[in-house]
Amino acid sequence: MSLYRIMLVDDEEEVRKAIIRKMDWAGLGFEVVGDAENGEDALEKLEQLEPDVIMTDIRMPYMDGLALTARIREKYPSMKVLIFSGYDDFEYAQQAIKLGVIEYILKPVNGQELAQILSRVRVSLDEEIEQRRDIDALRENYLGSLPILRELFLNDLVRRTADAGDITTKLREYGIDILGARKWLTAVIYVEQVERREEQVLSQHQELIPISVRSLAEDHLKPYCRFAVFNSMEGITVIAAIDGDNTQTGLINVLNDICKESRRMLEVSITVGVGHSCDTPWEIAHSYQTAVDALGYREIVGKGKAIYINDVEPVSRGKLLLDAKAEEELISAVKFGPKDRIERVMRQVTARMEEARVHARQYQVYMLSVINCLTRLMQQYDLDVNQLLEDHALYGEILEGNCRGEEFADRIIPIACRMNEAMNRERDNTARKVILEAKDYIRENFADPELSVEMLCRHLHMSPAYFSTMFKKETGQSYVNYVTEVRLKRAVELLNETDDKTYVIAQKVGYPEQNYFSYVFKKKYGVSPTRYRGTQGRG
Repeated sequence: MSLYRIMLVDDEEEVRKAIIRKMDWAGLGFEVVGDAENGEDALEKLEQLEPDVIMTDIRMPYMDGLALTARIREKYPSMKVLIFSGYDDFEYAQQAIKLGVIEYILKPVNGQELAQILSRVRVSLDEEIEQRRDIDALRENYLGSLPILRELFLNDLVRRTADAGDITTKLREYGIDILGARKWLTAVIYVEQVERREEQVLSQHQELIPISVRSLAEDHLKPYCRFAVFNSMEGITVIAAIDGDNTQTGLINVLNDICKESRRMLEVSITVGVGHSCDTPWEIAHSYQTAVDALGYREIVGKGKAIYINDVEPVSRGKLLLDAKAEEELISAVKFGPKDRIERVMRQVTARMEEARVHARQYQVYMLSVINCLTRLMQQYDLDVNQLLEDHALYGEILEGNCRGEEFADRIIPIACRMNEAMNRERDNTARKVILEAKDYIRENFADPELSVEMLCRHLHMSPAYFSTMFKKETGQSYVNYVTEVRLKRAVELLNETDDKTYVIAQKVGYPEQNYFSYVFKKKYGVSPTRYRGTQGRG
């Protein structure tokens, strides 16, 4: 089994280095992937290093160990935390227990004692993973899955075939505890193709992989929200109740954590599509369909994570005249391509006219519905209708009954292909526009000490996880580093151009704590703000 990843956090560099140096980490089943000198520093490194275990001091400047643990619990709920402290205080220990800290260690700790503690942690991690991969236990879970009637009802609910008047009654009858929520959100978990490898236990039992993924998802969702999970045609489906004590953003964070834990514990890659929220149970079908739509962006935005529909396409979608299946196939082809798929789907759609035996007016309505479908997509993506619909005579010929079947396909396929090209360009432009808007917002609000990625994403109407990934991809640096850079550049200007005291400048650039401002400034420029001003010839 591979080594577990551990990260050390302590404001005393000598303590960190001594612990790293004196322990036989590999022998204990760990590798040290990094260290940090305070909670703020640790949070910046966590996303990149992805440790399994954090070992942190409780008393540190800027952000202490308990505050760090609370932030970890919000964003990385599966991460194990060990706290060591020189304070034998019941209140500290009590808070640590509430935050799910697995070990509370009093300083000074000797090597033998720490080795025993790390051995216990390793055994606990081993057992957790072994339980996830245990074939007999998974098969038992498989045999004990939810009753067939419950599964059938939930599938009817998301396919909009359930009787709207019976939904509340059926939810109560089948013990599905999602009623009374503020709103509901649907997610669909797609298990990526798993290659068969002898060293992977689950890869030799493909039929048990969805069961193990479902079990993992249930365990991670239980502490966060009320939910129903079941198997649908599109994958493992979750209907989550958003109550007063949880949020959409928090749920998406949990789903991203499930993706990460599936890779780590099960060695299985999954992607989660997250749909629009809805205000009533009978609208859950729409939320489900948009979750499926979100999965369609896997090849564009990347696999192995949660994809929120609001992050990848405009919020509103119109209803079209085509039946649901034909509409879905047509929209998917135009959105994602490639051209040969667009042509194939379009010819399948138009071939229905050749098979039908209806009045000529029905052919006209059908062809106009196809054009309306494309036109609505153009409006949704704010595309130039006149430029894309170069064949302006098409409408008139349809109304006059002079355009049928194959001819209609030959004339509409080039329009659909041009739309696909325009949408691809629009996605790239949208990402750049969002980054520019984010940078403008940061420049306008960097002086606010409460500025955070969550605050920014509320302004942008995006999920923090998706924004952070997109921001790093487009700019080459993390959101935190960019905000720090903006703040420090302004601090340098104020140091050069004004006689303001250091604490005043700190407050003007978003640092209410002068000592932390000086720490960050020195980390960037190698000298304190006061000394920097001195080198510029100012008093």
